[in-house]
Amino acid sequence: MRTAGTALLAALDEPARARAALRFDDEQARRWLEYRPRPRPGVCLADLDRAGRKAAHRLLATALSPPAYAQAMAIVALEEVLDRAEGWRRGRHSGDYWVAVFGDPARDDTWAWRLEGHHLSVSMTVAADQVSPAPVFLGANPATVRYAGRPVSRPLGVEEDLARALLDAIGPAGRAAAIVADEAPGDIISATRPRVDAPLEPLGVPGDRLGATGRALLDQLVALYLDRLPAELAIREARRLAPGQLHFAWAGPTGPGQRHYYRVQGDDLLIEYDNTTDDGNHAHTVLRRPASDFGADVLAAHHAESHPTP
Repeated sequence: MRTAGTALLAALDEPARARAALRFDDEQARRWLEYRPRPRPGVCLADLDRAGRKAAHRLLATALSPPAYAQAMAIVALEEVLDRAEGWRRGRHSGDYWVAVFGDPARDDTWAWRLEGHHLSVSMTVAADQVSPAPVFLGANPATVRYAGRPVSRPLGVEEDLARALLDAIGPAGRAAAIVADEAPGDIISATRPRVDAPLEPLGVPGDRLGATGRALLDQLVALYLDRLPAELAIREARRLAPGQLHFAWAGPTGPGQRHYYRVQGDDLLIEYDNTTDDGNHAHTVLRRPASDFGADVLAAHHAESHPTP
């Protein structure tokens, strides 16, 4: 990751580097999550030459597993699909993604970076040899493109299908505890806030109240989100989870094609998913670590090691 971050900055000309390279102590710019089409810190990939764009993609690939990187690229491509569906009125384009590097990856012990645009936001923080990998947001609009009733494109289909399988498997009593509202919220509840106060209430059904099949599916759902990360990071994040402390909550109708929402919470873990439009075809998903987002965990540990209390 350090090598890729250093290579990115080296690939940029001076004006682009001035926009991309920001101070690590700029908390407002660094603790940032914005998945809507809004102005954002950094430099736009559309303004870079081929070498700069390729360097940005190589940096992104250090943070995502191959399947998650494929999801991210599908999400980027959907900007052109959405622009066509909207009659080309809003000027959406697949180059409207921005990269920012906070600090100097070649020289600083602590640094961070983010690649972000509509429906994609990946933030990584590095302290010495430790990586703190959150938040990671992936969305899709349209969530599904169909031909003759069959899906042609469905980047976040597994995230929906596994949650529905879990809801089916836990039985009437489990569903009664898991379904916390008849209507889905308009968006993920953590939204674009730089800090999340967890847990979100109500918690839903605890994992230790599920049967063997339900618990296995809940574990698979959590693994799906953690496996957005490279294997080494995903394994580390999984080990941090306390057994038996996961909760699953669902809001909205349970049938497909309708607005729905779910979340999974555990010790320093928040997973949210929503499908926000009336036809259930606009999805948001996020992996957050409420106590550790934007590197709070590795930065605290690094500070304690570098400046021990006498």
